[in-house]
Amino acid sequence: MLQSHMQKIDKEQYLINSLTSEHIGDDAAVIGDTLYSMDAFFEDTHFKREWMSLTQIARKAMLVNISDAVAMNAKPKYALVTLSLPHDIKDYEIELLTEALESTAKEFGCEIIGGDTIGGDKLHLSITIISKSDDPLFRTGLKEGDMLAYTGVLGESLANLQALMQGEKIDENAKFYEPLLRVEFVEKARSFLRVGMDISDGLYCDTNKLLDINKYGKEDLLLIDDNIGLSGEEYEMLIGFDPVHLETLKKIAEETGTPLTVFAKVTKNSERYPCKSHHF
Repeated sequence: MLQSHMQKIDKEQYLINSLTSEHIGDDAAVIGDTLYSMDAFFEDTHFKREWMSLTQIARKAMLVNISDAVAMNAKPKYALVTLSLPHDIKDYEIELLTEALESTAKEFGCEIIGGDTIGGDKLHLSITIISKSDDPLFRTGLKEGDMLAYTGVLGESLANLQALMQGEKIDENAKFYEPLLRVEFVEKARSFLRVGMDISDGLYCDTNKLLDINKYGKEDLLLIDDNIGLSGEEYEMLIGFDPVHLETLKKIAEETGTPLTVFAKVTKNSERYPCKSHHF
């Protein structure tokens, strides 16, 4: 059964905290001007086969991986793809998967250069993205008084998931199928941002991560509804910046057609959001 969005992040963070590399902590590991990131997209954990076509599954798997590069102001260059294929999968179905993976990667200038294929009981995809950036956007660097904002309109992904779990149909362009990556906004806004990350575990949980790593708290400037705060797999941007840049960022958001909502201010306290997630 698909894991719900209502379970606490504990095992994932415990695992991350158990690793010792200094490169761990951002959407991608940065070594020189090269960034490395990887995400899994597993049947019955992230999707059900009856919910999505094979083309939609492969496309979303690639998009959520490229999102990590976009979130760090990096250009994806190469991808390594590992597929666990059910034993009864047909040749034409494999072609659908590979065509969608390659076409989606190419949209972002990324080339699939290898990977691995194994047989299994379910369809699983694991993708590594190798990207480049001369000015990566990290999660660390917040200062007291900075503002926190998010792009887009949050909540649709959770609503989509709830509808699917109730046996309902959703639009083929719904965010659960087709996350929108804010490439142009991040590129133009980069020099005015202190920190940034994509919203994969929900605004509440990801804001807490940002506050934890910077050792700050927050003061709410806007009341966030739980349907917005707990909606995972949105892949919008969560950003932090000096208030002096607010008007500039609003202008960039308008130019790029990017809704931008300021919701909190960084302060010295221990305030956190009620964090619940879909992992494990």
